[in-house]
Amino acid sequence: PTVQTMQRSIGSSRITSIREQDLTGISELLHGATPEAVAAIDWLRPDFVDADGVLLGLVQAFVLEHDGRLIVIDTCVGNGKDLPVVEEWTGLDTDFLDRFRAAGFDPAAVDVVLCTHLHLDHVGWNTYHDGERWQPTFPNGRHLFNRVEYDFWQGEADTTYVPAAGEPEQLVAVRQVFADTQVRVQRDSVQPIVDAGLADFVEAPCELFPGLRLLPTPGHTPGHVSVEITSDGSRALVTGDSFHHPCQIAQPTWAALPDSDQVQSISTRRRMLAEVADTDVLVIGTHFAEPVCGRVVTDGDSHRFVTDA
Repeated sequence: PTVQTMQRSIGSSRITSIREQDLTGISELLHGATPEAVAAIDWLRPDFVDADGVLLGLVQAFVLEHDGRLIVIDTCVGNGKDLPVVEEWTGLDTDFLDRFRAAGFDPAAVDVVLCTHLHLDHVGWNTYHDGERWQPTFPNGRHLFNRVEYDFWQGEADTTYVPAAGEPEQLVAVRQVFADTQVRVQRDSVQPIVDAGLADFVEAPCELFPGLRLLPTPGHTPGHVSVEITSDGSRALVTGDSFHHPCQIAQPTWAALPDSDQVQSISTRRRMLAEVADTDVLVIGTHFAEPVCGRVVTDGDSHRFVTDA
């Protein structure tokens, strides 16, 4: 397959994006991201919003070559998964692994797999179906899960969803199908890794290896983490879903419907923006469209995302 990827050096390390598919429906996920409000953020065009005002994004994995290790950060949706919350992702059949290999990487050579959180579009290629059962896609990789995140979703999978008093019927329906989906995600994409003895549980913040840290960025999920990479004086931050789209750099209060704690997710974004604004930190958005990465600069009483494009 034709491989069109973001590839950047971070000091002596290198990060490459492997695209699985376009991410659609972002506008419907973000509270406040109306066409009029998005149009007011002029720097989003042309990379991050189309001519009709639709927010653009990607489902992608990152391969990090760092200090002699091959590390995969988040593993997209995966093929053949049962995911009722997103109908078009159920039974998906993409050439992701062909793209992975065409970019020069061997799944068997992966040393480490990091998942920023355990939602369906970040753990899917942890496993593939061999016709009989779900098998690890990266059979020699240690899969590092934040303990808080794993315990939360394992607990959710073991309990029945009970709507909160007064929850709107439509929201109850969405949350119910999401809960049902997450049970399948745990069963098909997470637990087989644990059963294969390939999982290690860590507690953020933590330094995994020299120059590679997991930073707690909760809100989207209780144990959500972002990944900090430092090499030869250069620094980068892989956001995970603390930011779904660059518009949240300008409008951090635009929380996402799937956020488990929207107040906390807003607080996390504001804190992250304060830490990276007007610095040389390369911000790499897990769902950001090409060119995927850039730097955050102060823009009046807000911020903007500046890319090399």
